[in-house]
Amino acid sequence: MLELKGITAGYGRSMVLNDVTIQVPAGGAVAIMGHNGAGKTTLLRVAVGLLPVRSGAVLLDGEDVTGTRPSARVRRGLGYVPQGQQSFPQMTTLENLQLVSTARSEIAGVLDTFPALSSLLSRRAGLLSGGQRQQLAIARTLLTKPRLLILDEPTEGIQPNVVQEIEGVIGALTARGDLSVLLVEQHVGFALRSTDRYYVLESGRITSTGDGGEGALEAVRSAMAV
Repeated sequence: MLELKGITAGYGRSMVLNDVTIQVPAGGAVAIMGHNGAGKTTLLRVAVGLLPVRSGAVLLDGEDVTGTRPSARVRRGLGYVPQGQQSFPQMTTLENLQLVSTARSEIAGVLDTFPALSSLLSRRAGLLSGGQRQQLAIARTLLTKPRLLILDEPTEGIQPNVVQEIEGVIGALTARGDLSVLLVEQHVGFALRSTDRYYVLESGRITSTGDGGEGALEAVRSAMAV
């Protein structure tokens, strides 16, 4: 579904990523882990098209999209949920969803995925908890009907019960077989339970990779040890 091939990228003269290659298979879920400053968000910005590459290629379904705009990648099925539970705070939960789709059936579908939002439709997004805003951000992105969902630190700063709900949603979405997930996450257990494969990124380079699942916990902790 997605391949980032030999990516070198950064800001100005400072290169953050150095010859990074990762693959996200169709219908699969992949985690990118690493410490703060390792280059994880930079890698996602490259995938989405928000940051140009110095060298390397971005492939979607085997087609080179390295030079295309983010909007073109969205039309090809890429959905991006950035870090920080982003929403339009002065608009209600329902209005946030209606920015993407006004079809009642489609909105009802994402509310089935995140039922906690159903009782919050008239509440301003700025008054929601962090966990509720994160659910809203993912729900809004799902309305674009992505084939690849990219999540940047979805558990950051949210309560444990919502973390469990998001973990369950990721599992349910990938079980359908028609959606791929690329997840950046610092919570190792959550990331491994939610994905089939992992990559550890340190100082802009891939230092470890392997199959996901909790059996990989010690290997990942060892790879991330300072």
